[in-house]
Amino acid sequence: MDINSAVGRKAGLTDEKLLALGGNDLAVFTAVERLVIELADAMAETPSNISEDLYTRLRNQFSEQQLLELGAQIAFENYRARLNRVFDVGSDDLYNPGQAT
Repeated sequence: MDINSAVGRKAGLTDEKLLALGGNDLAVFTAVERLVIELADAMAETPSNISEDLYTRLRNQFSEQQLLELGAQIAFENYRARLNRVFDVGSDDLYNPGQAT
């Protein structure tokens, strides 16, 4: 939780939602947000298999173009996070709960 938290805050993401991502209780998110989180979690697994059920629920909510954009962004963030681990890139301490944007 670092640069993305700073960017997320500028887009209106609350501390409550940022902190919830680290736990198991995603009740603070809307149903659509939880669906996107489920997609991100599935894409981060190895191997990254998206079930037919999840894909059907995604297609009921998003267009093909929106799914391509979501998938591309999630894949990029997963790539970036894994690359950071290879080079032991640490936090810049940009996230501070309660900090104003």
